Amino acid sequence: MTQNNKYAIEVHHLTKRYKELSAVDNISFAVEKGELFALLGPNGAGKTTTVEILNTIRTPTSGKVMLLGMDVTEKKYDIIPRIGVLPQGFSSFDRITVKETLQYYSRLFCRKKPDIDGLMALVNLKDKAAVQYKNLSGGLKQRLGIAVALVNDPEIVFLDEPTTGLDPLARRAMWEVLLDLKKKGKTLFLTTHYMEEAELLADTVAIVKKGKITAMDSPGELIENNADYLVVMLKSVDETVFDIVKKMGFAPDHDSHGHITVRLAHTDDVRRLLNAVREGGASFTGLDVRKPNLEEVFLKLTDDTFLKHVAGIEEAQ
Repeated sequence: MTQNNKYAIEVHHLTKRYKELSAVDNISFAVEKGELFALLGPNGAGKTTTVEILNTIRTPTSGKVMLLGMDVTEKKYDIIPRIGVLPQGFSSFDRITVKETLQYYSRLFCRKKPDIDGLMALVNLKDKAAVQYKNLSGGLKQRLGIAVALVNDPEIVFLDEPTTGLDPLARRAMWEVLLDLKKKGKTLFLTTHYMEEAELLADTVAIVKKGKITAMDSPGELIENNADYLVVMLKSVDETVFDIVKKMGFAPDHDSHGHITVRLAHTDDVRRLLNAVREGGASFTGLDVRKPNLEEVFLKLTDDTFLKHVAGIEEAQ
């Protein structure tokens, strides 16, 4: 990987060790300017350490990280004014208003006076300008956190779990804010536990496990390249359907809504399953056969036990 001005972030063989533990293990990737890049991984995979190195909080053991063409270890104080960071669990002062919060942080981080009203409009908080922080909902607090991360008009914005703890409506409102930022040319670096979020928003997804990148591509390509099984969902209140599927040697899941889900490696298995259910005298009212989604791809790549739930795939590999 060579330095190129089309990239906002370039990571070359990045490693971070703590005694015998490699929290980040020789990873390389690049993020283009204006891109929304999502870093996914289970707890302890090295996501937080990677992000903290990128936003200059930690120094690497080895390797090189370039932000906007500058080395993070050599040009830290040139980089900081050009990036914004929304940490996980953003919080502010209870008794100051939305507008006062932005004015306060702008005095700390800005060399020139920001457009506070414009920032509030960008994150849909203009009508909350006079509301104290303690009286905001969780979703509004997170939107304020994004506005704080933008007070210095950064070129790169790091967002650590920005929608954690939000209800579905607030989460979707946050997605709209992120997409608006992307349209304005900001480079967004996102960590999230919500696979749907990454699948819908990200241009590129990198999946990390034990400090290493196991896969990196667009969400669509990641799914296509790992769609080596089918997800079959039967809707039935007939309890014998689950028993029939299980007796066939498959590993079905079921929920309280009457959905029975089984993952199969071959299309022939789908026909065999449906024939067995019919021949067993059981009934179902709905059938859905689809490729895996990003969450299932993530589990396949990060959970060593996941493939045991995919009937026939171990024999096929």
